[in-house]
Amino acid sequence: MTLSATVRQWFSHLSLTTQLVLLAVLPAVLATLAVSMVATRQYLGSVEALIRANAQTAAYQIATAAEEPMRAMDRRALLGIARAGISQPQVKQVRVWSADGELLAQADEPGAEGAPGFQVTAPILGAQGRPSGQVNIKASLQELLDARQKRWRDVLVSLLVSLLAVLTAGAWAARRITAPVSRLGVALEKLGAGESTQVEVTGTLEIQRLLQGFNRSARALAGSRLEMETRIREATAELARKNQQIERASQARMRLLAAASHDLRQPLHALTLLSEGLASGEADPVRLQRIGHVRECVSSLDQLFSELLNLSQLDAGVLRPNWRRFALDQVFANVSRDHRPVAEERGLRLVVRPTALWVHSDFTMLSRILGNLVSNALRHTVTGGILVAARTRGAVVQIDVIDTGVGIPAELRERVFDEFYQADNLPQTAHRGETRGLGLGLATVRRLAHLLHTRVELKSVVGRGTCMRLRVKTCPPEPPTETTAAASLPPYGARLAGSTILVIDDEPAILEGLHLGLGGWGCHVLTARSRAEALAHMDARQVPPDVIICDLLLADGDNGLLVLAALAAHPHSKGALPARLLVTGETQPRRLLDVAASGIPVLYKPVTLATLHRAIVEQLPSHAMVAGEADSRPG
Repeated sequence: MTLSATVRQWFSHLSLTTQLVLLAVLPAVLATLAVSMVATRQYLGSVEALIRANAQTAAYQIATAAEEPMRAMDRRALLGIARAGISQPQVKQVRVWSADGELLAQADEPGAEGAPGFQVTAPILGAQGRPSGQVNIKASLQELLDARQKRWRDVLVSLLVSLLAVLTAGAWAARRITAPVSRLGVALEKLGAGESTQVEVTGTLEIQRLLQGFNRSARALAGSRLEMETRIREATAELARKNQQIERASQARMRLLAAASHDLRQPLHALTLLSEGLASGEADPVRLQRIGHVRECVSSLDQLFSELLNLSQLDAGVLRPNWRRFALDQVFANVSRDHRPVAEERGLRLVVRPTALWVHSDFTMLSRILGNLVSNALRHTVTGGILVAARTRGAVVQIDVIDTGVGIPAELRERVFDEFYQADNLPQTAHRGETRGLGLGLATVRRLAHLLHTRVELKSVVGRGTCMRLRVKTCPPEPPTETTAAASLPPYGARLAGSTILVIDDEPAILEGLHLGLGGWGCHVLTARSRAEALAHMDARQVPPDVIICDLLLADGDNGLLVLAALAAHPHSKGALPARLLVTGETQPRRLLDVAASGIPVLYKPVTLATLHRAIVEQLPSHAMVAGEADSRPG
């Protein structure tokens, strides 16, 4: 950076007052300094010329006085003349020399040798006018030095006085100019902070016009701000009203869904149990086919209600990830098993690539995410198939669900994750006969992914297909453990034979369905429609039942949690609680939170016999021996 650029940068950082003072002072100081220097140099030059002329005159006078003594070679007289010469001003030393260079006389003032000065020579003329010798004197410059010092001192004093005067005048002028500007700056800060302000109109004519213009602008801005604040208040009030309407509508929707879900789950639960019980022991192919159709319809209804339940659980905040390490291939195997029949029925290929990767996540939530993604892909794929694959990307596992379906237009790629959104304007698929669902599958996927600290990425090309991608944290595999051979396990259902199970529900159809299903496994089934009937069974028995299955909401406002607590406090429980299961069709967040806080395992209606069997086996004291049965199915 050049010197001029540095000076400009420094000058730009100064305040306006300082800049104005400098602009007023610097030229005056420089001009005064220049004039003073020129005048001083001229004065000192004149003084020096005068001193030299005086010294030269003194030398000639001494030389004239020494002419006669020089002819007579009277050294005493020459010495007297030399001593008389040093008494003249500025003369510090006098020497008289002969023509052949002999020093005839010398007179010095003390300290003459080291004193500053200059030499002056004058010839001593003889009888014929020829030089018979010379006089050499040393003149002092001390007077010149004293005059120079005094002169510069006077110049400095004059300069300081002038500088003080200019500074005073410049500061006064600068303040006169900058004071209104400073007030304007303060007013601008207040205006920026939202305050209404005006400034006093003072200063020069130009400054006054500036301040008057600011005051007009400030008044106009204050009016605009007032109008804007009024509009903002009105818009905020309108937004609050709309938010209240939306909140009331949302609460009404949740109440409607909760009521409808609970009321419809009761008969659906009974229908599930009865339809499965009808198939038990049935040998007629025609009747089995009809029962199969009924079970397919029940399964479709079950899927719809499961979507509602998942949403209710997420709204209630009862779902918490159960973080653990597991083989990703276990999830892939479940996806393949659950969705391959649907894919084959529709003439589609479902390719689930085996993987040796392990992940750290929640097994159930990750299974539900992938299941929903594959189900959605099957729904919107006409030809081709679906690929489920995983690969490592650093410290994470990238899981892709890729289909060759109709694709999703760019304008719909965010909306497909909204609750209850159904893409009616997607290209038609070949599966018009299937149940469309409620539009909750991908909404559930996004919210579950959020719980797992990940997100679902969507890439799609209309007419070519869609890729859904999520990333989960990878982890090293656990060491293999010994497991009981499947052949050593007792057959399905026989593992519960001889168990006593108390079923508490206020719906006779559900009691009948459970009695039919559990009795088919060889269980001794006790049924109760209320707390009193359940306690009566406990009174009649010396030992508690092996398992208690209780509905959450019973008749007359009774609560399954309270009923189970009363049974646990019964004397015949002997401090050893039986295995307990809650069954509910409830979707209200508050009640779901109560269930989660109880720590009692819960099943959500409708419950299939296979699901019920797994839950009972896991709760029985012998469940450790048969822990590997969790994914078993009826044979």
